[in-house]
Amino acid sequence: MKITPTISTLIFFLFVVFSWSCAASADDRVDGFLECLKDQVDNYTSISSLVYTPINSSFQSVLDFSIRNRRFMSASTPKPLVIITPECEDQIAPIIYCAKQNQLQIRTRSGGHDFEGRSYVSEVPFVIIDLLNFSEVTVDAEQKTAWLGAGATIGMLYYNIAIKSSRLAFPAGFSPTVGVGGHFSGGGYGILLRKYGMAADHVIDARIVDVNGNILDRKSMGEDLFWAIRGGGGSSFGVILAWKVGLVEVPETVTVFTIFRDLEQNATQLIHRWQYVAPTIDQDLFLRVIARRNTSADGKMTIRLSFNSVFLGGVDRLLALMQKEFPELGLVRDDCTEMSWIQAILYNTGLPIDSLEPLLDRYQPDVGYYKGKSDYVQEPMPISGFEGVWELFYEPDGKEAEFLLTPYGGKMAEIPESAIAFPHRAGNLYMVHHMIYWEAEQAQDEDKYIAWVRKLYNYVTPYVTKNPRGAFLCYRDLDIGVNNNEGVVTIETARVWGEKYFVNNFNRLVLVKTRVDPGNFFREEQSIPPLILRWTGKEDI
Repeated sequence: MKITPTISTLIFFLFVVFSWSCAASADDRVDGFLECLKDQVDNYTSISSLVYTPINSSFQSVLDFSIRNRRFMSASTPKPLVIITPECEDQIAPIIYCAKQNQLQIRTRSGGHDFEGRSYVSEVPFVIIDLLNFSEVTVDAEQKTAWLGAGATIGMLYYNIAIKSSRLAFPAGFSPTVGVGGHFSGGGYGILLRKYGMAADHVIDARIVDVNGNILDRKSMGEDLFWAIRGGGGSSFGVILAWKVGLVEVPETVTVFTIFRDLEQNATQLIHRWQYVAPTIDQDLFLRVIARRNTSADGKMTIRLSFNSVFLGGVDRLLALMQKEFPELGLVRDDCTEMSWIQAILYNTGLPIDSLEPLLDRYQPDVGYYKGKSDYVQEPMPISGFEGVWELFYEPDGKEAEFLLTPYGGKMAEIPESAIAFPHRAGNLYMVHHMIYWEAEQAQDEDKYIAWVRKLYNYVTPYVTKNPRGAFLCYRDLDIGVNNNEGVVTIETARVWGEKYFVNNFNRLVLVKTRVDPGNFFREEQSIPPLILRWTGKEDI
């Protein structure tokens, strides 16, 4: 049908009115939210300088500072209506109250490393609580504990442990700019995984603001909620303010090595053999494998494997162990370097090992574009399975991809899946981390890179866990299922993705959510929903 000028004009008029009404609605919510804060905060001037709206000149820089994936820095990415960077605990409850009063959702950001940008992106009107200022770390070396604000980074924790003791450590992740808020609440792991388990396994207390504005510690929140926030994702249940963790012991000397092997150097056979060794070897040895595309010495395209290890002990014991368990790798003394545990952290991060100061720097200059996914493997992949992965890596879009295998076993096989909300324990040989990266000049083609990593994910389906297919919450992946942004979220909808992250712990998480946030205020695309109580009074679970 041909559109007449009259109809065209009407459509344009309706579009303008609709756009204006949406903008006005957003402005009204911001105004209402700010007016509410003025009423709720006794000394509003104490918080006014911590409140940023799009009309503030600093708004964009504050928003961008903790974004770790440039996919979510485009002009089309939905932006918050307000960002608040509170400085004390008492400022959180009024923010929650005023967000509820003005139908605004809350996103809590501690480090910004979440793969899908969920701590600073939403399709519905929202406020960011940025915990940047909650970064104090207090280490008690004598008691082997530490309190740290949820906005502290892993690097800050490592630094503060290291200046107090060379024999204490914490089993957290690799990147020093990762915020502990999301890391601990999602599980968190690193080079001490096989010796001590997940970061969340060593949380011994926490402070959280609930939906009613109450500040709770472990005793007052109860063991069910304390169980849930350790691996079940804190953002479903409230705003986590701080964590108390138990530190672990490490030897004065550890040994590191990284050995590279190309396909022409028997790499496929080595990674196949690795599956049988890395999860069963002495738990003092953490030996992961990273596969990337590379160019060989003669200029041919190949796959290069990095066998990257930290051993909690000296080089002599390591060499004897490797000679017995994995002689095929060909490890020799010249491949190994003895150092302290904190130096091993710096080594694995790619930082110079002669200074601790870089661990305190939360600015990350090399922020790029990426998409990640995860899997768990319980039966060794055949050689043909790896060869199929290499074929995908040879495709043009696989140039900047990674296939990272992290071994389980050791302590991970000893902790029951129900000990905390993080479930992926015994039975898993290793976790797979699928990653694809691209550059700024390729940003307009990001769909094809995301399609490539999805193709890789689909390819490995026969070799990974099933019913459900496991996924790691810290590697958030919206491909596996999402809740609806508004309205009632059914348990059936959430179970699609929830059982992948939480397996048999999903139902208990729903029960905890129902008790602490029955109105589902703390929600996003992959948050735990509360039960829907039908007229029969029966629980819908």
